[in-house]
Amino acid sequence: MKKILIIGASGFIGNALYKELNSYFDTYGTYYTDNSFFEKNQKFFQYDMDAEDVTILLNNLKPTVIITALRGNFNSQLDAHQRIISWVKQHKCRMIFMSSANVFDSFSNYPSYEYDKTLSESVFGRFKIKIENALMRLPTSKYLIARVPMVFGSSTPRVQELKTLYDLKAPIEVFPNVIINATTISKLTLQIHYIINRNKKGIFHLGSTDLIYHLDLIKEICDALQLEEPIFRQVYDSNNDRYLAVLPKDNTLPKNLQITTRQVIDSVIAK
Repeated sequence: MKKILIIGASGFIGNALYKELNSYFDTYGTYYTDNSFFEKNQKFFQYDMDAEDVTILLNNLKPTVIITALRGNFNSQLDAHQRIISWVKQHKCRMIFMSSANVFDSFSNYPSYEYDKTLSESVFGRFKIKIENALMRLPTSKYLIARVPMVFGSSTPRVQELKTLYDLKAPIEVFPNVIINATTISKLTLQIHYIINRNKKGIFHLGSTDLIYHLDLIKEICDALQLEEPIFRQVYDSNNDRYLAVLPKDNTLPKNLQITTRQVIDSVIAK
């Protein structure tokens, strides 16, 4: 059985991945902040990337798959990833890096595919690119880069923020000329499960198969949540339409693991 370690398993995406994978694989996770739930769970280990060397945990646990879903200080994350990559290189192990559509945020005229050149204007995007580039120096069989767009769903931080802003009668920031795709937390975890099960490798774009303007997506989500007459603050960061979308072309998933923007919108209503 595969032994999986999710580094950042107390975060939203990391914890959702843990819940999906734990019943099928020998799955472990790390957490940072003191938390009685995680402390009592013998499959969770406290890890402070600012002060600890992750190699110690890797040597003790000896995972065969490492998923990184860390948040926090970028320099500490870079150091942790460099140590993980060095460990993966020397052991029978592969790594899945949860990356972002922001590695393409400098491009504006078209959506981005798996093997397009990355280029970013943002600190966040450039940080993700650094880790991707370090990973791509490994043999292809040793890594998978999962580029993820905005993640929605009834319990996601994005949807909770929309509700909070609405309740406060505060403006919701939208980008009327930015064309994006998106996904749901439930579909994302199923996709990663499939990727692990089938030993997939390379680069995967895990967004919806169709595109939508950011303003239209947020409006439709507000409608689905029955938020009447929300206040929008429209932000124009360029004079023309621009794309921030990651579409699959070379590495496509089965139909049942693909998602549309309509399904993303429907996902915000708690079942």
